[in-house]
Amino acid sequence: MIEDCLLAAGSAPSGANMQPWSFVVVSDHKVKRRIREAAEKEEYRFYKEQAPEEWLDAISDLGTDHQKPFLQTAPYLIVIFARKYGVSADGCKVKHYYVLDSVGIATGILIAAIHNAGLVSLPYTPSRMGFLNRILDRPENERASLVLVVGYPEEGAMVPELSKKKLDETTTFM
Repeated sequence: MIEDCLLAAGSAPSGANMQPWSFVVVSDHKVKRRIREAAEKEEYRFYKEQAPEEWLDAISDLGTDHQKPFLQTAPYLIVIFARKYGVSADGCKVKHYYVLDSVGIATGILIAAIHNAGLVSLPYTPSRMGFLNRILDRPENERASLVLVVGYPEEGAMVPELSKKKLDETTTFM
């Protein structure tokens, strides 16, 4: 099921068809624990020392804090990396175009595919993600853009009731 979702994501359009993304699927409990520990360390620092009060107020109803147990308990973490540039067979840098746009489209398709497969996902974007390159042994031309927590929801999972803007607040028809 996860592979089918990743195949859908990999079909996304991208600048010059460079496909500037890498997906790392993590199911190993020890690796997930390392990710959680590193994430919580970064998040603690962010929440206690760097987060603007306005941002903390904006997320206060969500009940989120520096603790991220879901990073360890979820069946899968899919870490999405953006490739700033490619590397040819002879070791030369190959320019990638519209990297953030392309990775964003692929990520959106991945999330839609996961939900259509009957799974749930939670996008997680820690303020600093360099630890993911180290833990997952990624090359220097890649930068983590998102951790997608994937699986079936636990019984009794608290899902905040979030309202969404109405169509006429986000869309103009001409």
